[in-house]
Amino acid sequence: MNKTLLGSLYLVLASSIWGGMYVVVKVVVAVVPPLELVWIRYLIAIVALVSIGLITRQKWGINRKHIWILVLIGVIGYAISIVTQETGTLLSTAQMGAMITSSTPAFMVIFARLILKEQLTKKQGISVILATIGVLLIIGVGNLDFNSKLGGISLLIAALTWALMSVLIKLLPDSYSQIAVTTYASVIAVIILTPFVLPRLNELNIAELSHPTIWGGLLYLGIISTAGAFYLWSRGLQLLNASGGGLFFFFQPMVGAFLGWLLLGERIGVTFWIGSALILAGVLLVITEKR
Repeated sequence: MNKTLLGSLYLVLASSIWGGMYVVVKVVVAVVPPLELVWIRYLIAIVALVSIGLITRQKWGINRKHIWILVLIGVIGYAISIVTQETGTLLSTAQMGAMITSSTPAFMVIFARLILKEQLTKKQGISVILATIGVLLIIGVGNLDFNSKLGGISLLIAALTWALMSVLIKLLPDSYSQIAVTTYASVIAVIILTPFVLPRLNELNIAELSHPTIWGGLLYLGIISTAGAFYLWSRGLQLLNASGGGLFFFFQPMVGAFLGWLLLGERIGVTFWIGSALILAGVLLVITEKR
């Protein structure tokens, strides 16, 4: 298969998996609280990632001077960001979760400027403004109740922390295996979350967890959405350039909104689409800018 076509296929699959993730989270989080869900998700993902890493013979070595970066990635991106993401999805809708977090690439330019000292261009500045207005429209305008607005704020925190984590990853050498980095960050997140999760595990309803929809959703989130999608995304970017690959991120909100409407009966209002259009316009400005 053509290299470009194969890379595009990897990225489409990864983004589509992440888009469907919000619908799965919306269903599973009704039984498993966000904190416990993230913890279980990473335990499953670690097993899957280690298995993939061994099968594909990944290099697991990490220089000691980069350990602190891995810790920050694990705490900010894999713990705080994912917990707030799933909390926000619980309080709002799968569509809102997919759309607000799709603003992440636009917010990355701020952290790239602060951490990597990259120049913030006029085009990038406009993209951040558009994305911010779009998020505010989605979470602050319309007939949203308090929980939905609180969920929107939680999702905004998730987008900001994931953007920060994405920039921190750029501080690691390109020679590091993405499977290894994801595995180590997942382990750190589990260590951070364990003291908070263990006292609450006995509150989980085992009968509800045994339902095929719930344990199937947990397997999807752990194996497919975390381990599989991360591998597909990193592999796709190896075959395509990063700016071109970023275009495929649009499949996430598209799939999330469509599945939320199709499977959960979520309604889509005019304000939602106006805000979404602004977010997508901002993200498009970022990922299509010539480097």
